Amino acid sequence: MRIRDILRVKGASVVTVPPDTPVEGLIRQLAHHRIGAVVVSRDGVTVEGIVSERDVVRTLAERGPAVLAEPVSAIHTSQVRTVSPEAHLEDVERLMTERRFRHVPVVVDGRLSGVVSIGDVVKNRIDELETERTTLADYITGDRT
Repeated sequence: MRIRDILRVKGASVVTVPPDTPVEGLIRQLAHHRIGAVVVSRDGVTVEGIVSERDVVRTLAERGPAVLAEPVSAIHTSQVRTVSPEAHLEDVERLMTERRFRHVPVVVDGRLSGVVSIGDVVKNRIDELETERTTLADYITGDRT
């Protein structure tokens, strides 16, 4: 399976914020959209960074509540690993596990075209296992419709 298959199911919409957005505004976006990370982008298509709930919590713990008035650019990750829609799901799973991040922007020709989360990966894996279980159970019971 490839990342394009995940995006086909979940859609390609991506929440972005400009780098000058105050962290407090970022938190509102995360809560409003019920997501764990947003892509930092001035134009909504170029990936300049990514910022997650974890980034906010860690920075709050280190620097205190004054960080809420700072721009997102003060806390975002600027060295973002991206993948293409043609990437194999297993490779992205490995990347997320080894690098310990939960969101990966999907980029085509330098343009943001989606985000894959660890939740998307886990949902896909559960769906695959359920299909396999059903197929095996049908095979064992002889119910091959």
